[in-house]
Amino acid sequence: MFFSFNKSRFRGNWGGFTLKWYKALFQDAQIMSSLYYTISIAIISSIVATVIGTAAAIGIYKMDRKMKNLILNLTYIPVLNADIVTGVSLMILFIFIKLPLGFLSLLIAHITFNIPYVILSVLPKLRQLDNNIYEAALDLGATPGYAMRKVILPEIMPGIITGALLSFTLSIDDFVISFFTTGSGVSNLSITIYSMARRGINPKINALSTLMFIAVLSLLFVINMRWNKNEKESV
Repeated sequence: MFFSFNKSRFRGNWGGFTLKWYKALFQDAQIMSSLYYTISIAIISSIVATVIGTAAAIGIYKMDRKMKNLILNLTYIPVLNADIVTGVSLMILFIFIKLPLGFLSLLIAHITFNIPYVILSVLPKLRQLDNNIYEAALDLGATPGYAMRKVILPEIMPGIITGALLSFTLSIDDFVISFFTTGSGVSNLSITIYSMARRGINPKINALSTLMFIAVLSLLFVINMRWNKNEKESV
């Protein structure tokens, strides 16, 4: 971060304060293309993962104990697995089903590893929910769909928002899984930084890394605040 404001290209000496590397960063077509793919993938994958993960969490919550434990153990696998294992496994799967590696494969990969985090964010709010509220809504004439939209979802919305923010953050920050599941012409910022760093340290990398660090740190701060708020409400 310090060297992103250094006028000199070299780390060995301080040439004065400047913002030229940030200006050069936003004029770089390759970086802007990577930023477009990064934001697009993060937004789409977080929305899809949030919808699927929320529905899955509600379904898991309604299961009997043995089936619930089985599904939860399967849910933990992508979370506990090393990223390289998940990335290679998804790459082999895409090749096996003859899905071309590119934007779609990268999007599916991000949705896949984001869903468990949404499930694990929503389930605690479901456990805090009073089942009598849903049954009361049905007794008062609400349809199951209406009761779900107007009663259940508002009650678990903090967990849904937390899961969505966490998915967005993980998608922006991911490198290993993206590296194995993308194709030529499609890369996110993490892959672009890796490619640029192999050719030598460019001051634009310092500027880009600084902006990514601030963005991810801000999102994690918001997520942490929401987790603390949810824990206080559950006490």
